[in-house]
Amino acid sequence: MPRLGFGVYQNYDTTASTLEAFAAGYRHVDSAQVYRNEADVGAAVRASGIPRAELFITTKCVSKTHGYESTIAGVDASLARMQFEYIDLFLIHDPFSGTARRLETYRALLDAQAAGKIRSVGVSNYNVKHLEEIRAKGWPMPAVNQVELHPLCQQRPIVEYCAAYGIVVQAYCPIIRGRMDAPAIQAAATKHARDPAQVLIRWSLQRGFVPLPKSATPARIRSNAQAYDFALDAGDMAALDALDLGKAGGISWNPVDAD
Repeated sequence: MPRLGFGVYQNYDTTASTLEAFAAGYRHVDSAQVYRNEADVGAAVRASGIPRAELFITTKCVSKTHGYESTIAGVDASLARMQFEYIDLFLIHDPFSGTARRLETYRALLDAQAAGKIRSVGVSNYNVKHLEEIRAKGWPMPAVNQVELHPLCQQRPIVEYCAAYGIVVQAYCPIIRGRMDAPAIQAAATKHARDPAQVLIRWSLQRGFVPLPKSATPARIRSNAQAYDFALDAGDMAALDALDLGKAGGISWNPVDAD
């Protein structure tokens, strides 16, 4: 899995933006059934000329479609919309459907994986209690847990659990939807002659996460991809780590406390 992904939530021109992301070096795209742009991502993949095997494409199913048969049908529908033979990573988008349906959905994804329709199974917005449901069944743990994650909302108990069980943490809203005025963020940007978004993406990378910045602006797409040729030092990281407000720092959906 590429360490930097391109998010396409609420992207008003997904095909063009995804092609711009590919040109900027991204090889990982994060979509979802509810975004209604899977077909546009598939079109961008075909138009790019990049071999499919060099790209990593994610999609997700939301709770209203949870359940074994509906999930199997949903995987097939996503494959048809994208015109792919397989999807690299398929996530359960949220934990709202309750224990029984969450587990049936997860079982369906494991079966779709066994059938070769998806390469990896993961979850999104899962708290420790949701992950423990899977472990208690004795099933393979998710490859990925995608959660809101940035210096203001660090989800530390979830991150610690994922580290203990080898679950990759993907970070959505890594640039805090532009709310980057904290002095620690601005100071690091000035110190390294970078923009604040690049500092936030770099923080995420150095913490071992897979950040998923999103933009429809070509200049921002290219800029967000430039987080590999500098490093934050220990002081920068400590100052950014100290910004954590827990759940109060969330700026997005973040439904990790669902029953």
